[in-house]
Amino acid sequence: MGHTDMLTIADSGLPIPKETQRIDLALKKGIPTFLETLDTIFEELKVEEVVIAKEMKTVSPKLYENLMQKLQQVEKEENTKIQIQEVTHETFKDLTRQSVCVVRTGEFTPYANIILKAGVVF
Repeated sequence: MGHTDMLTIADSGLPIPKETQRIDLALKKGIPTFLETLDTIFEELKVEEVVIAKEMKTVSPKLYENLMQKLQQVEKEENTKIQIQEVTHETFKDLTRQSVCVVRTGEFTPYANIILKAGVVF
């Protein structure tokens, strides 16, 4: 992925636009999880910005908290700042059309979706 390219990690229920490439990892309910998939992608991708649905904060507060901790951990490990953009779920779904691809997980937690914007590794 090049600088500012977008990659979406999605729960099992996010509608994926037909024109957007899909990598479907969903094996069964909960496998793999959203956070496991995110951890794996963070091992390979430098991220400068993320986009999430603002509904995650109220509908799935535990997931939101875990995600914020994960982002802080990555910032600390990579000595960088990751911008966080919160948009409505409808806007989020529209933005997935701009993603290089959507990685579908087995996650069943509502709003367990994130768009990662690639940074520069140097």
